[in-house]
Amino acid sequence: MAAAAAAAAVYAGWIEPRRLVTVHRTLQLPRWPEALNGLRLGLLSDLHAGAPYANLPAIARAVERLNAEAPDVMLLLGDYIDAHPLWGGRIAPEAIARELGALTSPLGTFAVLGNHDWKQAGDRMWTALQNAGIEVLENRVLHTGDIYVAGLADLRRRRPDLPGTLAGVPAGAPVVLLAHDPDVFPYVPDRIALTLSGHTHAGQVAIPVLRRLAIPSRYGERYARGHVVEDGRHLYITSGLGTSGLPLRLFAPPEVVVLELVASATT
Repeated sequence: MAAAAAAAAVYAGWIEPRRLVTVHRTLQLPRWPEALNGLRLGLLSDLHAGAPYANLPAIARAVERLNAEAPDVMLLLGDYIDAHPLWGGRIAPEAIARELGALTSPLGTFAVLGNHDWKQAGDRMWTALQNAGIEVLENRVLHTGDIYVAGLADLRRRRPDLPGTLAGVPAGAPVVLLAHDPDVFPYVPDRIALTLSGHTHAGQVAIPVLRRLAIPSRYGERYARGHVVEDGRHLYITSGLGTSGLPLRLFAPPEVVVLELVASATT
């Protein structure tokens, strides 16, 4: 028993946080037009740059992996820098943004900021991303190709404004919503084709029930990870790249995500 516990600790503290997996999912969405079947989204979230294992080479590796997948649009879901008292601020926002600026896709790269970004770097992270050619969306929506990409302000540090964000979007238009914290999802209207979030890290040590206390959500395990469907509305949560707090990962390796969207008449 002691040997097994020691092996698990080594794996969670040294091996898994250094891994990188590519997750491929096809999502059938009732509010997605058939004309856009096969559109592919590249997702990257929760780098927590400066934390153990979350250095610039690790970010560059994730960027290279996602570029190799050649998605139609790149979507970044916040917490690019870490705000931990010990390792927060180890890497400058500008250096992080330069690595992320290497992402390429036909429809561009769009981002929202997370609670760690605001706590550690404030609008310096925003400015760095913009200067790297990445559109930062805070309660704002942009039209790219045949879709609308909307981004909400962080729920914990700012003031999300869903009605204001969507005010300029034509009725029936396909909308993908970026929201760092999935706790906004119960308030997302059904006109949104897909909501994308990070923040939870799947609890980092992703053992069901036991992870509940580690998931930073008022809803417990409800929005821990993956594809969630509620009342016909669709949410996808990525477990992200880095770590927050203890530099541990178990059953939740660092990931980049590629989602293929197709129309469906069902939920």
